[in-house]
Amino acid sequence: MASYQERLNKLILQHKTLVERKNSIDDKWQNGVFERYRNPVLTRNHTPLFWRYDLNPQTNPYLLERLGINAVFNPGAIELDGKIHLVCRVEGSDRKSFFAIAESDNGIDNFHFLDRPILMPQTQESDVNVYDMRLTKHEDGWIYGLFCTERKDPTAPPSDTSSAVAACGIARTRDLKKWERLADLKSNSQQRNVVLHPEFIDGKYALYTRPQDGFIDTGFGGGIGWSLVESMENAQIEAEEIIHSRHYHTIYEVKNGQGPAPLKTPEGWLHIAHGVRGTAAGLRYVLYAFFTDLKKPNRVLYTPGGYFMAPIGSERVGDVSNVLFCNGAVLRDNGQIFIYYASSDTRIHVATTDLERMLDYVKNTPPDPLRSFDCVGQRFELIESNLAFLGERSL
Repeated sequence: MASYQERLNKLILQHKTLVERKNSIDDKWQNGVFERYRNPVLTRNHTPLFWRYDLNPQTNPYLLERLGINAVFNPGAIELDGKIHLVCRVEGSDRKSFFAIAESDNGIDNFHFLDRPILMPQTQESDVNVYDMRLTKHEDGWIYGLFCTERKDPTAPPSDTSSAVAACGIARTRDLKKWERLADLKSNSQQRNVVLHPEFIDGKYALYTRPQDGFIDTGFGGGIGWSLVESMENAQIEAEEIIHSRHYHTIYEVKNGQGPAPLKTPEGWLHIAHGVRGTAAGLRYVLYAFFTDLKKPNRVLYTPGGYFMAPIGSERVGDVSNVLFCNGAVLRDNGQIFIYYASSDTRIHVATTDLERMLDYVKNTPPDPLRSFDCVGQRFELIESNLAFLGERSL
């Protein structure tokens, strides 16, 4: 049996090797819209050893993991002081999630967690679980983090220990170090995916919402909503409109929701969203894009048909399989876009693209015509156009 010091040295070397591993583009999985990378940028094993192990040989002579980490996923993302920061959802082996910040100089690899997770301040009604923070650098000068706060359903009978109530928690910071907790968003429905628009609209704060009748079931609600609120302090939804709804036999027939805050372009706002459909194997989450008006962000201009990213290969396997989820993206000054997504509620990946390609994709990819006959018609148009261009020669 290895000695304490031998085991510790091995753990330190394994951790260092993992964290400092270089990442590279994986050419096997490309569609022209983006580049995937070979390695996840963050996993549970990237978390610091001193988060998981008692490193005192007197109290832990066998160097056992005391507080295990199950997964690292669903990060908010922001560029600050020349670095990419991810506010990750870290889930312990006890199923409780918390937020922790990892930063990288290049946004592709060498992400290092800060020494301590975020100790999120509590409201009068304490959270049971918190997760999936969206970050917005707002024009009012604050960086807002909107996240899901989950509590047990007080109306459930004592025998029901799984029913939950979801609300939008709100916190803000100037430096990602000191966080101020504001009151939860008040809404007539459960809200698990709320995102703050980066700019004022008619002097008000604008929110992308997803109203649901229940914690899991969409009910009569659903779709990506839009609401204006007077202030982020004691924010309350008075009126809500659905700007992108669910639709039968699409990639978002069960649920859809805004991912990260939309990215501002000279032509309008670029949105990354998730769509959910039911399958014989359970729910399937994919990513899609849409585009809204620059001055009226609640006016949808383009919605390319289908998904632009879906789980493939090892991404399909994890705690909750067949899921891609994105709530963090960064548009850099040079036009490069980093898309941070989690696969199967287990690990975090990065995909890269650029503004020109994404604008081409959203503007020129045809929308879903919603019927198989019309989808074949779309494909016939592409085929005929290509055959004419090639002079009836196939590739």
